[in-house]
Amino acid sequence: MECISVFDMLKIGVGPSSSHTLGPWRAGERFIKKLHKKKVFDSVTHIKVSTYGSLSLTGKGHATDLAIMLGLTGADPVTIPIENIGGIIQTIKENKSLNLNNTLTIPFDPKTDIVFEKEFLPFHANGMIFEATLGSGKQLKQTYYSIGGGFVVREARTKAIKKIKEFKSFPYPVQNGTQLLASCKEHQKSISELVLENERSLRTDAEIDQGLQHIWDTMLECMYIGCHTEGHLPGGLNVRRRAYDSHQKLIGDLPYTSPQEWLLTIRKTEVKFRAILKWVSCFALSVNEVNASLGRVVTAPTNGSAGVIPAVLMYYMVIENHQADFEHVKKFLLVAGEIGSIFKKGATISAAMGGCQAEIGVSSAMAAAALTELMGGTPEQVTMAAEIAMEHHLGLTCDPIGGLVQIPCIERNSMGAIKAINAAELALDSDPINAKVPLDKVVNTMWETAKDMNTKYKETSEGGLAVGVNLSDC
Repeated sequence: MECISVFDMLKIGVGPSSSHTLGPWRAGERFIKKLHKKKVFDSVTHIKVSTYGSLSLTGKGHATDLAIMLGLTGADPVTIPIENIGGIIQTIKENKSLNLNNTLTIPFDPKTDIVFEKEFLPFHANGMIFEATLGSGKQLKQTYYSIGGGFVVREARTKAIKKIKEFKSFPYPVQNGTQLLASCKEHQKSISELVLENERSLRTDAEIDQGLQHIWDTMLECMYIGCHTEGHLPGGLNVRRRAYDSHQKLIGDLPYTSPQEWLLTIRKTEVKFRAILKWVSCFALSVNEVNASLGRVVTAPTNGSAGVIPAVLMYYMVIENHQADFEHVKKFLLVAGEIGSIFKKGATISAAMGGCQAEIGVSSAMAAAALTELMGGTPEQVTMAAEIAMEHHLGLTCDPIGGLVQIPCIERNSMGAIKAINAAELALDSDPINAKVPLDKVVNTMWETAKDMNTKYKETSEGGLAVGVNLSDC
């Protein structure tokens, strides 16, 4: 058992993929720290990185090579100006050199120093080996695995003991849905109240509020950017952005000058069922179009599924409750993070391990649960909503055309968001005592389904739409 904070499940980063972009980026940063720890950083003369399995098969479409280079430069995915990324990469390619941690220039040719190996390493489908050559001729190697959601581990998890100690330090430790409900009942707390108490064992109230506010601001800005950017997505599929056109039709001529004013303005628009569907889809599409363009998003729990949670939260803010404020946002994110952690502990949030059910399915479950609490649901109804949402994503494959997080990935976020809202409504209208499938059963079923799923449907672009649709068709 381990401690997983809401800030582990909801991380700010750069698209298009948490496992294939953010993970390798973080691995590059960790390798730099290892070089410093070994006191050999200044003697590095060359670095080579080999990617394996899913990281190799869909790496170029997911910008894995770019992420590795950016990580090795020491750039931070949370703070790097997005507009600077293209220039940094172009300089490395043109000069065939890399400024390691922005302090040491070494020869580096991306064409030969980043290798895509199709075979799989045994521990996880997303493996990579960093190799540094020193002035003495000696080599230092380290293997990392990007296990989904931006989490990066070594096969021997050196932080496992620390994580377990932190987990035990939680006032309300939770490993699964059964424990979560039992703890809520025993202590007479809602899920968000319980999760908040756990977070307080790691951070102050001010730090928690500041962190969650930053996450929501990033989500809101991401939706705003996506709804106000037209054109086509990069990558060669010539996919036209749809959020811009949809937004123009929905918003009309109503004036606003900032993301915050935009939210208030949307509240003034006409509310009909079709319009609500279009708004929710628009919010989800906008986020994942930004993600596909190497924009800044919140991994929730992955980049490929980053649009579901903000779309459902925005739905609550502009449709369900016009008086909603940060306290509602805070509760939503706390519940979503907890449900996501249960899936991570009991199954996976990596499409390379579990297919798209591990990304869109989990994000839909997180959003459904969070919305249910905001709508007045009991803890039992909250976990029921999460179960319903995942139940109807079981077996969903990951088969990105061209290895790009575009088709069918972007649309799947809008579908996951709509399913989350429907799951919440079903749970709110139900008595959980009559539920036949508890949350833990669907988590276990998802993991068993993942293990049974053919590898070609696990983010390898070797099956499904990825081979059924030719690039020439696009």
